[in-house]
Amino acid sequence: MDRDRQDTREQLLQAAGRLFAESGFYGVSIARIADELGLTKQALLHHFASKEKLYAEVLQRISAGFTEQATRAPGTDDQPGRHFEHLILDLADRAQRDQMETQLLMRELLDNRRRADTAGTWYLKPFLEALANRLRQVPGWADVAPASALAAVYQLLGAINYFAISGPTLRNMFGEAHHDALLTVQHDRLLPLIRATIANPPTG
Repeated sequence: MDRDRQDTREQLLQAAGRLFAESGFYGVSIARIADELGLTKQALLHHFASKEKLYAEVLQRISAGFTEQATRAPGTDDQPGRHFEHLILDLADRAQRDQMETQLLMRELLDNRRRADTAGTWYLKPFLEALANRLRQVPGWADVAPASALAAVYQLLGAINYFAISGPTLRNMFGEAHHDALLTVQHDRLLPLIRATIANPPTG
């Protein structure tokens, strides 16, 4: 692939990611994405055969990054519980740092109902499974059913992502200073929530 085509493709992926995050899969047309970069609809379709294929690549790239983060080998002196704690905190920092990415993933989970029955690939599945497997490496969690581990990590992700995408609304609702204080409190409250999850595997 030549450099100009690669650059155009990258710009399309970035623009599409931003628009999908803002309006969801069904709220964005191929023409709108093309217009964002001053391209024709036909030029966009030269790079991606359909909106579905463009959306899939945007989502796959983001999901692959999350999966790599969740499966990254811990340091040699890391205990499983400590590594899981650091992993969740890193994901929380990432959610705040790249709210477009977070919003897009939340939209995929919430807006996917019309496509859920026919979806051939679930791009978030490897990430969620990897995160649940990390928790099951923690002492006390090894014999816990995969569904219980997945529920636990999903609750943690919910607390992280809901707060992250609420940022603009909370900032306007309460003001900049109050929102900054909320960020600090959220981080301080997240750590004991993670540790409580680690320390209390389900029994029975």
